[in-house]
Amino acid sequence: MNFLFEPLAYEFMQRGLLASVIVGVLCAVMGTYVVLRGMAFLGDAMAHAILPGVAIAYILKGDLLIGAGIAAITVALIIGLFTKDGAVKEDTAIGILFAAALSLGVALISTMQTYAVDLSHILFGNVLGVSVSDLWLIGGLSFAILLTVALLFKPFLVISFDPVLAATLRLPAELLRNLMLVLLALTVVVSLQTVGVSLAAAMLVTPAATAYLLTRRLLPMMFVSAAIGALSSVIGLYLSYYFNIVSGSAIVLTATAIFLLGFLWKRIKSV
Repeated sequence: MNFLFEPLAYEFMQRGLLASVIVGVLCAVMGTYVVLRGMAFLGDAMAHAILPGVAIAYILKGDLLIGAGIAAITVALIIGLFTKDGAVKEDTAIGILFAAALSLGVALISTMQTYAVDLSHILFGNVLGVSVSDLWLIGGLSFAILLTVALLFKPFLVISFDPVLAATLRLPAELLRNLMLVLLALTVVVSLQTVGVSLAAAMLVTPAATAYLLTRRLLPMMFVSAAIGALSSVIGLYLSYYFNIVSGSAIVLTATAIFLLGFLWKRIKSV
């Protein structure tokens, strides 16, 4: 039992563990929409879309998280604008904006002289550096996003899988779709502290993909995905503590291992 309680003797580990679980659950729940709608590329695009905002905030000596949030929401809304009424296919718009945002971010970062250390936690996460104020921010944003998903569960379900029914019910489909994109953008921003830009997309997709192998209805899929996200976060953080590896990478690798186990179980069951 000492193996379990030794890391928790440190306050930074307690905060990091709580932050990791919150983000793991949030990413896993929002990731179900990403997986079911076939938008795995969207998570990656959103993650890299924040780079220009982070770079501009850094240059202006502003809050990096606010810069990331503004950039992510802007890209989300532009994707919604481009794909309105099917003018441009969703994956095409995502691909264009992904490349543009990434290029702009790299161009801005390349003009800096001391970005390597200062921005490394944005790229790779720094869950052990979570402060009390960070924890309140992560918890507050996550609660707001999950509450919105809970309140709009049925409308989100309808617009995602039955556009004809959405039109029949006169749901504001475009508004709801843009809201979903904004929630995904905010989810990526919230996950920066734990897994960073480079791994945020993985936490959106991997737990949800595992849950998709095990369930066939959206609500059970969300609960299973959330459980996998939380479990991956806990195991990954313990692995990072005992093996001295980057916590974000450990969390994602744990989630990937659980996915492989789920995949093998599914194959064995179908034989």
